[in-house]
Amino acid sequence: MKETFQIKAIENIKMAEFAFENDCYNASANRAYYAAFHAAIVAIVSTGIEPKIDHKIIQTVFADSFFNRRKILSSKYKSYLKDLQDIRNIADYRMLSVSKKLAKQQLEKAKEFIEIIFKVII
Repeated sequence: MKETFQIKAIENIKMAEFAFENDCYNASANRAYYAAFHAAIVAIVSTGIEPKIDHKIIQTVFADSFFNRRKILSSKYKSYLKDLQDIRNIADYRMLSVSKKLAKQQLEKAKEFIEIIFKVII
């Protein structure tokens, strides 16, 4: 399970970069969120937990495992998944579109999140 979601995280961040480079900012924001989401699953599975794959559950278990109980990651990252999901929701479900500036921020935040997880947790 861990390896599968690690591959998905890497594929999604690559596609987020590709979409951004090709002016597809909504798609970039979407893939950036899923890259981070899959990285969070990898982190959780690394602790021996196999969670139900649900956005709210993953966010809750991730926060509980790495910030609340064990304080493994800086609190700076605690809101990253929720923040990334909020922008993804704009990209996917709102009448607004994600701007180039916001897509760039989304991409950078997702890359930072994945890097810290792959470096510190797995």
